[in-house]
Amino acid sequence: MKAIRFHEFGSSDVLRYEDVDRPVPGSGQVLVRVAATSFNPVDDHIRAGVLAEMIPIALPYVPGIDLAGTVAELGAGVTGLEVGDRVVAMLPLDSAGGAAEYVLAPAASLTAAPRTTELADAAALPLTGLAAWQTVFELAELKPGQTVLVNGAGGAVGGLVVQLAVDAGAKVTAVDAPTHADRLRAYGADRVAGPLDLAAGPAAVGGPFQVVVNHVRVSPEELARLTEYVADGGVAASTAGPVPEDPARGVRSASLWVRSDGAQLAELVARVDAGRLRLHVAARRPVAGLAAVHEDAGAGRLPGKTVVLVP
Repeated sequence: MKAIRFHEFGSSDVLRYEDVDRPVPGSGQVLVRVAATSFNPVDDHIRAGVLAEMIPIALPYVPGIDLAGTVAELGAGVTGLEVGDRVVAMLPLDSAGGAAEYVLAPAASLTAAPRTTELADAAALPLTGLAAWQTVFELAELKPGQTVLVNGAGGAVGGLVVQLAVDAGAKVTAVDAPTHADRLRAYGADRVAGPLDLAAGPAAVGGPFQVVVNHVRVSPEELARLTEYVADGGVAASTAGPVPEDPARGVRSASLWVRSDGAQLAELVARVDAGRLRLHVAARRPVAGLAAVHEDAGAGRLPGKTVVLVP
């Protein structure tokens, strides 16, 4: 079978499209015929070796943490799945493997793919959806009626955070570039604003807020300014560096390290099928050109969530 692999850490040049042996599922594993994976920023960090200490991996390594495909073979002890089932998963960071014709996935990580989307487009859901879910319901512990600021709302995770928060009954202010404004309004945001002018203070965007969710990489000084946007007793949840706490005002901070969770992914799929959660796929690219996707991401040229198609 064909797969993208890298044999050493480095730039996008280390990615090779090559022939590899088709894997065989062991106990508790499922062999999946891949329809698509997707690009996530962590893919770039793993390839570059930036996360080598946090995420020890064995080389050569097949990138691609997101998975959408069909069950091809079941390992011993796997129940509840049948050959031919359409499935999605977030693969383990230390083994990944989505950028290949076939991949082994832990059975517990798999859930049925959405029925209302193309199977390949479903690859846009797992990691970003789980990151959004865990940010909203675990880190922020969001409650109905709370006010929420989402900084970087137009991104892959931010757009899902907006939708989950709106669906949970929150009043959401979505902040990002004007090109995202119409989509964010369609998601149900109460207020849509352009990029934050942190010097202007929270009142400029209707704050402070009971929950601040940050997806924008800024300097430590700017992260500290975000603390001002959190109301007394509120929380700042970030995927882009820690927002400092303010114990005197009861402001706490939480940072995300997303994990695979089949049950949470199943709930996300159910919301997609019910029309309560929309996926935004900005581009679809062939797996043979994954090196170019990584290069474009590093240069800031990706238009948004990019699905990587496996023929």
